[in-house]
Amino acid sequence: MDMAAAAARPLECARQIVAAFARYNAEFRAITRRAPQRFDARDWRGSQRDAVERIELYDHFVTETVAALRVTLGAQAAERTLWQQIRAEFAMQISALPDPEFTKTFFSSISRRLFGTVGVSPDIEFVANDLDPLADIHSAVGTNTYLNHGSLALLIEDLLGDVRFRSPWRDLDMSIAHVAGEVRSHLRARGERRAVERVEVIRAGFYQVTRAFIVGRILGRGFLVPLVIALKNTDSGVLVDAVMLAEDDVSIVFSFTRSYFHADLERVAEAVVFLRSLMPRKPVSELFTVLGRARQGKTERYRELMRNLAHTSDLFVHAAGERGLVMVCFTLPSFDVVFKVIRDRFAYPKTVLREEVIDKYRLVFIHDRAGRLVDAQEFRRLRFPRARFAPELLEELRRETAGTVHEDGADLVFDHAYIERRMTPLNLYLRNAAAAEAERAVLDYGQCIRDLAYTNIFPGDLLLKNFGVTRHGRVIFYDYDELCRVTDCNFRDVPPPTHEEDELRGEAWFYVADNDVFPETFLNFLGFTDEQRAALLRVHGEILTAAFWRGVQQRLTEGEVLEVLPYHPHRVRVVGSL
Repeated sequence: MDMAAAAARPLECARQIVAAFARYNAEFRAITRRAPQRFDARDWRGSQRDAVERIELYDHFVTETVAALRVTLGAQAAERTLWQQIRAEFAMQISALPDPEFTKTFFSSISRRLFGTVGVSPDIEFVANDLDPLADIHSAVGTNTYLNHGSLALLIEDLLGDVRFRSPWRDLDMSIAHVAGEVRSHLRARGERRAVERVEVIRAGFYQVTRAFIVGRILGRGFLVPLVIALKNTDSGVLVDAVMLAEDDVSIVFSFTRSYFHADLERVAEAVVFLRSLMPRKPVSELFTVLGRARQGKTERYRELMRNLAHTSDLFVHAAGERGLVMVCFTLPSFDVVFKVIRDRFAYPKTVLREEVIDKYRLVFIHDRAGRLVDAQEFRRLRFPRARFAPELLEELRRETAGTVHEDGADLVFDHAYIERRMTPLNLYLRNAAAAEAERAVLDYGQCIRDLAYTNIFPGDLLLKNFGVTRHGRVIFYDYDELCRVTDCNFRDVPPPTHEEDELRGEAWFYVADNDVFPETFLNFLGFTDEQRAALLRVHGEILTAAFWRGVQQRLTEGEVLEVLPYHPHRVRVVGSL
């Protein structure tokens, strides 16, 4: 190759990667822009398909781009000096693009895939520690502003009047009155006597399967209140389904346990800055993720973790709760996540294979999590200082995960791990909670199982240790090795015994296939007190019957989308009189 051609190659490759990201981003936004049409047509199955298609886009484009670069570069594909030049050219080309950190993350995904990078390689990738997606945000997300000229109802009328769908409003006056009434009640409850001055709303609509959301904030002199309005499209038109004004309620809507929003945003980082004003306690990584930028969310979580390690001295220790048979779970007390590494071998009675566990986590990643499944982020080739690990944890990792975790000098390298938000295991929570709090958690455990069923998920292992309690008091399922689809199970009633001695046996007196499930036996394995058991039976007794599960199966098989809403029932207005 002559010198001119060699000099042109880094520029050519940099342009190739920039163009690939542009195609990815255009396709991402094209799918996102289908959401208003899906909502208008009440095409919920189409919304679910769009969600999966959009999630899978990133890996598709990374794989495609890596393959194309291997063809372009041939034997030079893994030549480090060349990639240093490509990186420099790439950085110059993207400086004026919106959300350039997204493009840098895409570049790093490609170089890490090509080189199998362990830890970080600053010379051939963009290091997460240096990628602050909010650092250079000097503009604001596009908003509409509504001023209070003396009537809150007229302000809300202006706001809702700007909502444009082909579907008509079911009763616009009723929805206006409802929103205005909720705002007044909330401000009175806060003791807020100052008047609302204005409401700012992000222009882009937010969509999540069956609901559209207006996302904004209420401002007065010296106060700011979140405003999230859920819209429902019924056979007879659109109506306001709920109004969220408290930070906790809004945080649940934007939870790490929910499916990603479809919101067509020109600059995502601007929207994150706005959302942080509503939810200051929510990590930036989770906001990027819930807006559909899952890979940027991973990059930001890694940056948060590295920043924490640099400024703390605490040790990685075993996570609270019982030790699992499939995963080694550990945490850093100063950082609010749990790390999960698959064991080399699974003790009896586990029969699942490693590949099956990975497949189940993959299913959860693309599935509607319905607010009941934690979003576990998959990481590869992580590097941590060995000195930051407690001796007993280090010993278990050496003994149980040698196929995944190995030592490299003074570091531990994790070839594969999952990172997810830390919660209090339900069994520990019930052990320490007051009676009223414990009963609420037990009832939400039952609701969690019901919600998962409606989204075609059967947890498989219903033991309390596999569920966690969030800071909002919500019960979440986080152990996926026995998870499966409801439609893949055979829910049976326990056959009556043939002989008196049948019930005294230590094993079933009838044939049990691998996919057979007997809901009436669930309670036998749960460590509830008598009072807690009675509460579960009183409110959720039907989930302990095969008839309930077979009914859900039938509805799912017939194509019905069963709603699980991301807001508390007490926020939902009664609409039967409309």
